[in-house]
Amino acid sequence: MRPLSETEIRDSIVNAAPEEAARIPLPGLHEVVWDDREYLGWRDPLLPHRGYLVHWRGEEAVGIVLRAAQPRLGVGSAICSLCHTAQPGGQVSLFTAPRAGEAGRRGDSVGTYICADLACSLLIRIAPPGYAAMPSPEELVAKRASALSGRLHAFTARVLAAA
Repeated sequence: MRPLSETEIRDSIVNAAPEEAARIPLPGLHEVVWDDREYLGWRDPLLPHRGYLVHWRGEEAVGIVLRAAQPRLGVGSAICSLCHTAQPGGQVSLFTAPRAGEAGRRGDSVGTYICADLACSLLIRIAPPGYAAMPSPEELVAKRASALSGRLHAFTARVLAAA
C-alpha cells in the first residue's frame, strides 16, 4: 500500500460529511508499515463501535466509516469476509457502512463481517512453513493479499453504488 498523509485520509472519506471526517481520530501514521498492508484499518479509541478503512482504488484513496454491531456472546467461530480467516466468533464483527452520497443520507447502508480489530493485512501474512506440496510462504501471502484486495474493492463498490 502506498503511504497516506493525514490530509489524504480525511479527504478520502466517502460516507461522512467533511466536518465529521475532520474529527476522526487517526492512528499513529509514523508507525504504519505501509508495504505490509492492503488497507489501513483502525478502531476509534473513544467510540469503540466505530471503525475506519482507507485504501487505494487505482490512483484515488477511498476511506469508509464503519459501525460495528454489538459483539455476540456465543461461542463458535466466524470467517472474515475480507481476509477469509476463520477465528473465534468474538474476533469477527458485523460492520455496516452508510452508502456514499444521497443514498447514505437516506439511511441506506451495506454490511459485511470483518476482523474486529481490522487487522486483516496482518493475519494474511501469517503463513505456514513451506513444504513441497504447498506453494512457498511468499506465494501464499501474495495470493491472500490479492484476494483480500479484490474483496475490499468489491465492498467499496457497494458503499459507492447509488441505491
